[in-house]
Amino acid sequence: MSPACLPRHPAVAYLFPVRLITMPRFDSFDQRNYETVPAREGYAQWAETYEQTIKHDMDVWLLEELQSVHWNAVRRCADLGCGTGRSAAWLASRGVPVIDGVDATPEMLNRARERQVFSSLHLADVCATGLPAATYDLVMTCLVDEHLAELSPLYAEAARISEDGAAYVLVGFHPFFIMATGMPTHFKAGHGEPVAIETHVHLLSDHVTAALAAGWRLAELREQVIDDRWVKTKHSWAAYRDVPISFACVWRR
Repeated sequence: MSPACLPRHPAVAYLFPVRLITMPRFDSFDQRNYETVPAREGYAQWAETYEQTIKHDMDVWLLEELQSVHWNAVRRCADLGCGTGRSAAWLASRGVPVIDGVDATPEMLNRARERQVFSSLHLADVCATGLPAATYDLVMTCLVDEHLAELSPLYAEAARISEDGAAYVLVGFHPFFIMATGMPTHFKAGHGEPVAIETHVHLLSDHVTAALAAGWRLAELREQVIDDRWVKTKHSWAAYRDVPISFACVWRR
């Protein structure tokens, strides 16, 4: 009902809700108060020990759970935020023949190059890759989105470089885990103290909004929680049992 159609009454104020396009701030949940650095600086420091500290199940377990992507049918993949090449190595083991990697941190790309699974590696922002348009039938982003202030540029860039019918697989830190634990992405620096990498909280609805605006449609969503697998490898995870820790989306065009 429009304001003109509402009955007038001097004692009544009529309120019309307005949806505010905002997202939660990590500062509201932070329980660690670690020294915090930008993503590029943080991963430059972390590159040397990254492989020893990142848990395999964070992303690879979810990739193996996905049912809507036929990995061995993929012709060419763009790995945005490829890091040290962990995800690309997994893709190569599943038969993906051509993988082009993009990362903003030279130190991580140096590690990725050692794996010898990439057809090419590019030093660039994941939201402005410089890769050719309408080229890839698979685009991948793993454990990157929490470092981006905005999601729309990422989904738009993935759409730009994807051919019709392509899949975009995004694996991320679960926003509920970040909020429930107050724990940012972090690592132990050379001086022995933990250092956090700038972390942003993106609700799953934020992903949907950004993806739909870029022309994607959701084909599959998987989530995983802290369970016995996690607690067995690190007993302190027991405090977070049953809390969702990561998620994987498959988007299609």
